[in-house]
Parts: sequence; C-alpha cells; structure tokens
Amino acid sequence: MKFQRRITQDLEINLTPLIDVVFLLLIFFMVSTTFSRETRLSVNLPEADGETAQEPANAIEISVSQGGAYAINGRALVNSELSTLMQGLEEVALGDLNVALILIADAEASHQSVVTAMDAIGRSGFSKLSIATRQPDENN
Repeated sequence: MKFQRRITQDLEINLTPLIDVVFLLLIFFMVSTTFSRETRLSVNLPEADGETAQEPANAIEISVSQGGAYAINGRALVNSELSTLMQGLEEVALGDLNVALILIADAEASHQSVVTAMDAIGRSGFSKLSIATRQPDENN
C-alpha cells in the first residue's frame, strides 16, 4: 500500500499591499484636493430716502462689514489695514483712477471703518465715490 501524502495548504490573502495602496490613494487625494474658502461679508445697508441711481457697469464695490472687515468686489481682504485696502483698490482698478467706486457699509459698521475706507479711496486718487443705502421699509 502506498500512502499518498496530501499536502494541504491554506490559501491566504495578504492584505498589506492592499492597505498600502489605499493609504497612498488617501494621501494623494488629500494633497491634490483644493479647498476653496468663500467668504462673503454680510452687510445691512443703512436706510435713506431718495431716488435710485443707475449703477455704472464697471464700478468697484467696497464692502464694510459690521465688524469693520473690508471686501473689494466680493473678495475679503486679509486684514483691515489702510495700506491693504489701498493696495487692493489699485490692483482691482488696474491704474484707472476714473472708475466709479461704490461704498457699501453695514448700518452697524463703526464710523471709523467707513472713514478709513473713504480715506483709502481718496489717498489712492479715486474721485468718483457713491455710498449705497437701501430704501426704508414701508412698515416703519
């Protein structure tokens, strides 16, 4: 009688390379993903009676939030310094000092924040400035 040896081997799946690939993919997507941080200033305009003026097509909008933060054409500035605001205005205007500017200040913004914005506009050489307001509510 011949004895046959039966060799039994358990089949194993090595998960180490699979885990390595998953981690590499995770790192790749983390590094290559860009996160856009959209920040908009919430502005509550002061009320005023008067006629609605026609807004120029290429006007630059300067927003002043309640906390005194500035934004130019919807893009928030990194700080509230006068020099930063002046530099931002010069970059957006592309050297054209005849472009119209619209100052959109929150009704609760400090007077100093609005004056700083107007100072930056004047020091930069702009002369066409409009201040935005909203019509009063009929209920008040």
